[in-house]
Amino acid sequence: MTQSYQELYDRSLSNPEEFWAEAAETVQWDKKWDAVLDDSKAPIYRWFQGAKLNTCYNALDVHIENGHGDQAALIYDSPVTETKRTYSYSELRDEVAKLAGVLTGLGVTKGDRVLIYMPMIPQGVMAMLACARIGAVHSVVFGGFAANELATRINDAKPKAILSTSCGIEGSRIIKYKPLLDGAIELSDHKPANTVIFQRPQVEAEMQEGRDIDWASAVETAEPAACVSVEATDPLYILYTSGTTGQPKGVVRDNGGHAVALKWTMKYLYNIQPGEVFWAASDIGWVVGHSYICYGPLLNGSTTLIFEGKPIGTPDPGAFWRIISEHKVASLFTAPTALRAIRKEDPDCDYIKKYDMSCMRALFLAGERCDPDTLFWAQDKLQVPVVDHWWQTETGWAIAANCLGLEEFPVKPGSPTKAVPGYNVQFLDEAGQQVPNGDMGAIAIKLPLPPGTFPTLWQNDERFFSSYLETFPGYYETGDAGYQDEEGYVYIMGRTDDVINVAGHRLSTGAMEEAIASHPDVAECAVIGVADKLKGQSPMGFAVLQSGANRDDEEVVKEIVALIREKIGPVAAFRMATIVKRLPKTRSGKILRGTMRSMADGVEHKVPATIDDSATLGEIAENLKTLGYPKSV
Repeated sequence: MTQSYQELYDRSLSNPEEFWAEAAETVQWDKKWDAVLDDSKAPIYRWFQGAKLNTCYNALDVHIENGHGDQAALIYDSPVTETKRTYSYSELRDEVAKLAGVLTGLGVTKGDRVLIYMPMIPQGVMAMLACARIGAVHSVVFGGFAANELATRINDAKPKAILSTSCGIEGSRIIKYKPLLDGAIELSDHKPANTVIFQRPQVEAEMQEGRDIDWASAVETAEPAACVSVEATDPLYILYTSGTTGQPKGVVRDNGGHAVALKWTMKYLYNIQPGEVFWAASDIGWVVGHSYICYGPLLNGSTTLIFEGKPIGTPDPGAFWRIISEHKVASLFTAPTALRAIRKEDPDCDYIKKYDMSCMRALFLAGERCDPDTLFWAQDKLQVPVVDHWWQTETGWAIAANCLGLEEFPVKPGSPTKAVPGYNVQFLDEAGQQVPNGDMGAIAIKLPLPPGTFPTLWQNDERFFSSYLETFPGYYETGDAGYQDEEGYVYIMGRTDDVINVAGHRLSTGAMEEAIASHPDVAECAVIGVADKLKGQSPMGFAVLQSGANRDDEEVVKEIVALIREKIGPVAAFRMATIVKRLPKTRSGKILRGTMRSMADGVEHKVPATIDDSATLGEIAENLKTLGYPKSV
């Protein structure tokens, strides 16, 4: 019988230690915990103090020992190289154990850091698991990151070794990784002893004698490494938050709480059984790739999928539907921006008719707010539950979601449904007091955060406290703003600084984006608040039109302005909008609203290293100039 969401949620808050101890019974421990929750150094909390385990053992070896060695663990599908390969649990474990042996042969031991700079190929996941196998702490840096950004992460993590490859492939472009890596090492003060390079057939990297090691040759002669038992509170990985400037912010994930939480979510949130195929169409460089390409599905005994391609152009807007049909994907996890890209190219979703999609049970969306128009389109075309859920790099798994493994709630457009068990989500005013239902507030989570979230920042407890815990004592400050309705549904309306103040009225740019997205000719949009001497801030909209929308830009802008007036009201004072070919985004699909706002206000800004296409900012600058921005001071 399906367990009641409310029953589990209430238990998770009233007795979190009992709740998570019960969840932890599904994990294989080398030694059980002395304390489920250690609050002796509050507000820094640690879960499963005194316990020992190995994450790689729980992700691979345990399934083999239970007789599932021949089951598919990882499917690799690369339309850009026309390659497909399936690894069984036994095959993946053997590859991982040998790569771990290469690392131990280079002197890497428990607690040492290893930086991973890889594209979407199986070796990236192998690298993560190999580090986990020997107790080394991995730090994955998004493939193709610029040399100076890579250097800051090398300096902060101080890796003993780096695992990389000769190149990555972005659509039709080949990106040479080795020159970027060499440049980063040259720039960095810390010099890793060795790099291990996986040579891809598209490009052969030049090797530096004495430092660079050929991956294939080293693995071939390596002795497989056994699993090393580590403390549950030992770090599994460091993940630097995207768009950081100056000193990077390294989110730490521990071993014990991470394994417990992710395994719990696979069953109760995603409703995925062992043996089923779960596809997170993300990148291993992002938190989604860590949690749900590498660790979550494998801890659950499911099959994970690595896709080296794009939602459109590799080769067409039917790429996702082919993958789902061919590999019998039970659930897809992607970002709304991917759906908007598909919809822009194929509004009627004609490509989906080519494939048998009967295997698919649900679509999960995260990474940004899902506008209602995209939600309705996906529901109509896919005919499965579409779950918008909200989480962050810092939390490592969902804060609010429709937990399909518990009970499925009716979908409310614009809401990721309710807080997930373990998260005591509150909506606070500037004084830290709860606001009434329906009122906008800063979203904060009452401490302690559940297992699997971040216990601190890498070697910087002070910054952890000042960045996340200082504003609202006793709470984790998410940096997001929103409200809760009478039924407990959560609405995320944007980052705290995306709530703009127009003549004393606090207004959500997210709500305005929802209104613009409802226009039939708009594929995607963004709204920012620009400086206004009279009103404090004024809203400004940017819209990308659907393919085939042969409309006059000025007419569409007039209709957008009218839509805002109709749906938000005159109080929004929305009068400025412009049509653009593309919105500037990071490679993970996040729109660079902050950068656009800085450009409009004429203030100095740094373009994030993860920007997908810097040329797009040139178009934004031209459109801002047409609107009269930046205004002279």
